[in-house]
Amino acid sequence: MAGHEQVPGGGASPGSSGGSAFLRGSRDGGMTDPVRPGVLEQIRFLHELGVDALRLPGIPGPVVTAKAGAAGPLEAVRRDLGPCTRCALSEGRKNIVFGVGHPSARLMFIGEGPGEEEDRQGEPFVGRAGKLLDRMIAAIGLSREQVYIANIVKCRPPGNRNPHDDEIATCFGFLVAQIEAIQPQALVALGKVAASVLLQEPIAITRARGQMREFRGIPLMLTFHPAYLLRQYTRQNRQAVYDDLRQVKALVDQAGSG
Repeated sequence: MAGHEQVPGGGASPGSSGGSAFLRGSRDGGMTDPVRPGVLEQIRFLHELGVDALRLPGIPGPVVTAKAGAAGPLEAVRRDLGPCTRCALSEGRKNIVFGVGHPSARLMFIGEGPGEEEDRQGEPFVGRAGKLLDRMIAAIGLSREQVYIANIVKCRPPGNRNPHDDEIATCFGFLVAQIEAIQPQALVALGKVAASVLLQEPIAITRARGQMREFRGIPLMLTFHPAYLLRQYTRQNRQAVYDDLRQVKALVDQAGSG
């Protein structure tokens, strides 16, 4: 869940780690060039990986542009969901946490379910794990607004427990409808629950992390959940997620240029 399993991830654009690049600064230490949103988060995360130099690209990375009427199909899914009372999770929730991001994002992240803060705000990944996810996204040169973020279930399970099978089954069709509306070029499953549900098989994420699978013909990267990484915040785990996200970003870029 957004507050259950947890990880950071991300990386600079391919080729930026370990290079002899630099940040250009003014005499007073300020930046002479404008800094794109997310660059500071990218620098902080890469510094934790031991990367002490980073080139700011002169040309911004690819920006997702909306297709005409792109928001329409996604809005239709939200209308179909309505003030959902289809399962018992509706009884204890404060808000439905539908999803957030670009309606025609090329990259979509899928977590487990809302945590306490997500339930309060009605938006996925806004707590500690969410801040880490933002850094993961920034580390591959994207922003939260350029991707789409959703969960397997849209209401918070009591006590942040894992969602039950009947709850997943009730909600899953709406997630599939979101994916079909957005038409991303790649998916990222954050943690074992998201990976297991999407692949319809038990997944041990510590062994499966880094695998590129498919969900209905869409490339699906399996990686750690930000919550797991917060608990196991080692250099090895950070590097692993960084590598995963660089790989999926390269795939998306290649698909976009084809």
